[in-house]
Amino acid sequence: MGNIYNYLKTVWLDISRESRNNPAFAAVLLLLCCIPLPYQFNSISLGILGAVSLWSFWRNRLFRFDGYLMLPILLYLLMVISLFWSIDSHRSARALSKELMLIVVPVCFMLLPVFPKEQTTKILRYFSYAMIVYAVSYLIRAVARFAISHDSSVFFYHELVTLEVNAIHVSVYFALALCWFLSAPGINHTRIFCAALLGGMIVLLSSKIMLTVTAILVIWHLFSARQIWNRKAALILGTVILFGGILLSGKIIQRFSEEFLTVTNENTLNTKPSSQGHVFNKSISEAWNTEQFTPNDYFPGTAFRVYQVRIFTEMLSQDAIFWNGYGLNASYDKIAQKAVEHHLYSGYGEFNFHNQYVQNFADLGIFGLLLLLAMLILSLKKGAKNKDFVHISFTVLMISLFLTESFLWRQRGVTFFTAMYCLFNSVVATKPLPKKNKSL
Repeated sequence: MGNIYNYLKTVWLDISRESRNNPAFAAVLLLLCCIPLPYQFNSISLGILGAVSLWSFWRNRLFRFDGYLMLPILLYLLMVISLFWSIDSHRSARALSKELMLIVVPVCFMLLPVFPKEQTTKILRYFSYAMIVYAVSYLIRAVARFAISHDSSVFFYHELVTLEVNAIHVSVYFALALCWFLSAPGINHTRIFCAALLGGMIVLLSSKIMLTVTAILVIWHLFSARQIWNRKAALILGTVILFGGILLSGKIIQRFSEEFLTVTNENTLNTKPSSQGHVFNKSISEAWNTEQFTPNDYFPGTAFRVYQVRIFTEMLSQDAIFWNGYGLNASYDKIAQKAVEHHLYSGYGEFNFHNQYVQNFADLGIFGLLLLLAMLILSLKKGAKNKDFVHISFTVLMISLFLTESFLWRQRGVTFFTAMYCLFNSVVATKPLPKKNKSL
């Protein structure tokens, strides 16, 4: 206990010292660490960041224009403008508050002194250790639930972290923290253990896209790392991620095998129990080409995404949405109409596109898509220029996740993306802070 107390005291003193150098250090860290918590904590942490930013501006009279940070602001302004043509203005207006992070966080960053590389690294370090705390708490909760229910499903997917927090979203947080532990200088056994724990959690969370992309990033780091410790850590992590699923659960194998079976095999029988009789898996080809389905047809993950892209192309050809889209969050009714048109189970009409690129295009038109692509391309370019593995990993994770999730249409998703995007892509300061003008 004494060691824990001393460590926490050291952390507190370090955060206090860094906050004196940059008043928003603790506020940005708090915003990132509160993401998996209930939404109220997200709102409170955003309010704290806003207050600190205004205080910093009043104190230093500092405002810096940053082209990178203007892109999310422009995306939010496009969302506001879409109210004028939205086919569901009430739904669009309600969604604007959820997307406020796109404008508030970049403006806060432009009111603040720039985080130097050393402070950015410390924020990522403390964020990564915070993810370890969340991982341990999720495991403890799962063990307690298992002791009561004896149901092993509590250790996997949404059951491990709850559907509201979302297993796929948590996988992204853990994957980025894992990449930091893997690339941190002076890596030791503690960091290797933390990385292995996060790798195991990503396996348990069973997100196919995150498992695959994280494994690729780990393997890439394995071959590019110069330090022997980093190679050793990457090798351990690669083993955990690639083979952990096989050792831990047939549920994970089942999720992958279901995808592989439906790539080429059509109309396979779904093994999940149903009160509606036999349920049949639809292949990728069927999802794209079949005109009429039945309520007993089921789309596995990839086939579902293919179907969603397919109905978007139908909407694009039927409605004049190329330039302006349907309006922010206004495409739900159109998706529901497509489910009825194709005779699908009505539940498929309640989902969004599960693809951020398609979602932006459908709701905000071509300019919404171009703004999103610009953020990702510029972020990847800057990460590559700086040879920053964690920055590159963040952007690659986002590019991949956006293929399968409408991540920015969820409050936790837009908070994580915007805060990390601003942190990684703020221009590095070249001059010291201006001294306060006492005459003001």
